[in-house]
Amino acid sequence: MAVRKIKPVTPGQRHKVASTFSEVTRDTPEKSLLAPLKKTGGRNVNGRRTMRYIGGGHKKMYRVIDFQRTKDGVPATVTSVEYDPNRSARIALLTYADGEKRYIIAPTGLKVGQELMSGKTAAPEIGNTLFLEDIPLGTIVHNIELKPGRGAAMARSAGTFAQLAARDGKYAIIKLPSGETRMVLTSCRATIGTVSNNDHNQERSGKAGRKRWLGRRPRTRGVAMNPVDHPMGGGEGRASGGHPRSRRGMPAKGFKTRSRTKYSNKHIIERRKK
Repeated sequence: MAVRKIKPVTPGQRHKVASTFSEVTRDTPEKSLLAPLKKTGGRNVNGRRTMRYIGGGHKKMYRVIDFQRTKDGVPATVTSVEYDPNRSARIALLTYADGEKRYIIAPTGLKVGQELMSGKTAAPEIGNTLFLEDIPLGTIVHNIELKPGRGAAMARSAGTFAQLAARDGKYAIIKLPSGETRMVLTSCRATIGTVSNNDHNQERSGKAGRKRWLGRRPRTRGVAMNPVDHPMGGGEGRASGGHPRSRRGMPAKGFKTRSRTKYSNKHIIERRKK
C-alpha cells in the first residue's frame, strides 16, 4: 500500500502522486456482486439541477459490499484483493465454505488465501468480525455498527480505525478517527484491524482532467461571483468576501450545525477536536 511519484514528462504528471496498486491481485470484478450505478448529473426527478459541479465521469458499476458480516460460524477464504472505484479503500472477495461469495472492506495486512470468520466463535484476528462485547479492550477496529444488525457505519474509509477503550454495562466506549469518544451498544459488531490503503491521503491528481474522470466539474469560488449569486460575492477588486458561508447563507468554518436535541447526543462522551 504505497504511492509513487510520477516522472514529470508532461505538465499534468509533474505533481502527480499515484497509488502503486501493489496489494491488488485481480483486475476484473466478480460479476455476481455487481449492481448498476446510475449517474444523476446533479439533477432531481424533475430534471432540474439541484447539486452544482456534478456531471460526466467514467462509467462504473457498484460493488455490493457485505457490511453486516452475519454469516457466523462459516469459514471464508480470501480469494482476491481488488480496486473499488466507489470508495477509497480496497475490497476483498471472500469465498465461504458453502460456495457463497461476498465482498468486504479489506483491512491492512489481509493476504490472499487467509481464512476469516465472524460471530461468537471468531478469534480477535485481522479481518474477523466480532461483537464489541467479545473484543479485547485496546483493540484497533473498523467497520463499526451504530445499531445492531444494521451494518457497519463508522471507520470505513481508507486508513481509518477506531479503538475500543472500555466497556460500561451494555455500552462499549470507542475512540473514533475524528477524536470523538462515544458509546456504542456491545451487541454491535466491529471488524479487527485498520482499513487498507492508508496512503490514500498522499495521492495527488496532478491535473484537472482527473477530477473530470471522477465526475466532478470545475467549482467556482463564492468570492468570484456577483452579490446576486453568492453571499460572499461582489465588492471592488479582490475582496475577501467577509464571513465564510454557503450559497444559502449558512455560516461555515466553525459554525456548529449539529442539533442540540439530537437523540444520540447522550451517547457522546467527548466531542471531536476542532
